[in-house]
Amino acid sequence: MLAEKIKTQLRTGVLEYCVMQILRRGEIYASDIIDELLEEDLIKVEGIIYPLLMKLKQEDLVQYEWSQTQSGLPKKYYQLTESGQNTIKALDETWIEINKSAKRIKKKTDDELKSEKEEN
Repeated sequence: MLAEKIKTQLRTGVLEYCVMQILRRGEIYASDIIDELLEEDLIKVEGIIYPLLMKLKQEDLVQYEWSQTQSGLPKKYYQLTESGQNTIKALDETWIEINKSAKRIKKKTDDELKSEKEEN
């Protein structure tokens, strides 16, 4: 269905922003990022996150370190770099602008449709 395809494209478009927002909170394991994105219905499968984290690392927006867990197994935790912190702040402004524009367009459309309906 076309609507589902568009929903998927919208989710994918905001995924990088959402991952960076989660990382903005501080050090976090990939599994915790995945859990939150699944809970928010932004992803359907976890496999999409690891390539995204590697892309963000290659762009020097994210870094990771290994940490020993209680079970003794090492685990990676991720965090934003200084460049990542600066980037997410700039993206916040863009996000707010895009969100406001989309809301204005939707409101205008809703108002026009309501007006047309009342005229009939």
